[in-house]
Amino acid sequence: MIDHLGISVRDIARSKEFYAKALAPIGYQVILDFGMAVGIGAAGKPDFWIAQGDPSAKNHVAFRAPTRSLVKAFYAAAIAAGGTDNGPPGVRPQYHPSYYGAFVLDPDGHNIEVVCHEAYLG
Repeated sequence: MIDHLGISVRDIARSKEFYAKALAPIGYQVILDFGMAVGIGAAGKPDFWIAQGDPSAKNHVAFRAPTRSLVKAFYAAAIAAGGTDNGPPGVRPQYHPSYYGAFVLDPDGHNIEVVCHEAYLG
């Protein structure tokens, strides 16, 4: 299942304003704003990201996993398949306290992520 995706935009301020207005009718709004990256979504979950950069640049897609062990399994399999490390499995508290993800660049340089949102129970 797709968890979220991100695109690069030429002018972050202009694009933030555009998407906030264009997606408002479907309940989307700006949820996180890191300045050069903005998370837009509904019901408190940013699932569409825009980031300052070259619009022809590589893309980002994140797949959702039900457990942290599957995030680790993805990372190991992707590295073994020839992917390039772009962030090993770990908690990313800047997104939320239970955000556990791993990032790998595919053969074309796209940033592929698998994320688990479940709280770690030990």
